[in-house]
Amino acid sequence: MMKKKNLTLIVAIISIVAVSITMRLLPHPANFIPMGALALFVGTYMRSKWGILIPLGIMILTDAIIGWHNLVFFTWGSYLLIGMIGWWIRERKHVGRILGGALGGSLVFFIVTNTAVWAFTPLYSKTLAGLSACFTLALPFFRNTAFGDLFYVGVFFGTYEAARYAYKVYGSKRAAYSVRQQ
Repeated sequence: MMKKKNLTLIVAIISIVAVSITMRLLPHPANFIPMGALALFVGTYMRSKWGILIPLGIMILTDAIIGWHNLVFFTWGSYLLIGMIGWWIRERKHVGRILGGALGGSLVFFIVTNTAVWAFTPLYSKTLAGLSACFTLALPFFRNTAFGDLFYVGVFFGTYEAARYAYKVYGSKRAAYSVRQQ
């Protein structure tokens, strides 16, 4: 029989994947999507290190629907790195570290993807001034990424931890109650 903790995690991951796919496909403010939060969540909670491939799978699926761009590998790679931040949080889970991981993930995404835009597109001169201009013009996107990551991290981590707590408090009491009734 499956442990309730494992079942709770499986249900949480399936729900988060469904939300992530839906929110990626629905109209949304630029970069305000749950992918960074999903990557951080699976990195933190899934025992298998392969779990960080879940966001990659969702990105491949949704990019196939939305459309490809020439920098997808940098975008996808950013989510793998954010999942690795989750590995670090896993052993030291605390609200401050989770929020720091969310903001750190936003920063990783910003640096990796905007460095790629600067390096591999003709939009900016290949100088320090061009890199600075790229980063400066991308700040509104960083704001949306950070807000989106913080929002979805709050929803995903908060809901999962609340469900675990509720089971710990009420699940064990219900089991004790049913034993006494027999």
